[in-house]
Amino acid sequence: MTDEDPFVAHRSLLFTVAYEMLGSAADAEDVVQETWLRWDGVDAAEVHDPRAYLVRIVTRQALNRLRTLARRREDYVGEWLPEPLLTAPDVADDVELAESVSMAMLTVLETLGPTERAVFVLREVFDTPYDEIADAVGKTSAAVRQIAVRARNHVAARRPRVDVDRGEQQAVVERFLAAVRTGDLQGLLDALAPDVVMLADGGGVAQAIRKPLRGAEPVARLLANFAAFAPNGIVEPIWLNGAPGARIDADGELTAVSLVVQNGRITRILAVRNPAKLTALGAEAVLSREA
Repeated sequence: MTDEDPFVAHRSLLFTVAYEMLGSAADAEDVVQETWLRWDGVDAAEVHDPRAYLVRIVTRQALNRLRTLARRREDYVGEWLPEPLLTAPDVADDVELAESVSMAMLTVLETLGPTERAVFVLREVFDTPYDEIADAVGKTSAAVRQIAVRARNHVAARRPRVDVDRGEQQAVVERFLAAVRTGDLQGLLDALAPDVVMLADGGGVAQAIRKPLRGAEPVARLLANFAAFAPNGIVEPIWLNGAPGARIDADGELTAVSLVVQNGRITRILAVRNPAKLTALGAEAVLSREA
């Protein structure tokens, strides 16, 4: 038994729910704080199921924030990518959690509407009962079931197929980063899949390609320039969103790089350069599907 406040006990879970719905650590933290303010105003002794109650609050707050963000993102300059999280390697031990918070999956979730995204996250990631989801999103259980099927099919058609073990993934990423450090064009070509796609998010603040770059040769040639333009640059491996990634420092300009590995090669590169989206790299995020 414990006398720990339910909000404190479930905080990591609430942050994870909010982050998966919003794709932004800063917005997720705001939503968690708003949830705390509402929780602080209720008599906890009268709440039958604190976990369900808190998840309902955080979902509603995240939905409100999602609708606001949708309008803001319409005016975003260039590609919009999720805000990366620095995570501990053991996040990858929970395969379902790691997949659900991956940068690649979060970009897929961006193609869902707010309610569809909430239903998908709560049902598929957190296994929330349909009646609790219905209460959180303001729909009937029957409607939620239909939404869940549509969202599941939508995501299944677009989600990346990652089927590699952690060791192989790290080895591919390390070879890739070594080639970036030295400007090794052939090393980059060897590490990249022929149909690799690179996306970059500068938000109109940092220099970045505005449209997806496709194909191993153009992507490799772009990345091979790093060593020449930033001879003192630092390229280091880090864990981002439950998977091996990289932190690149080019004379004080930071980039967080998320990589998707399939069949021994990198198929997708997501590079976040917008400084406003890199503030979460200072400390490891604590994520949880439990509690």
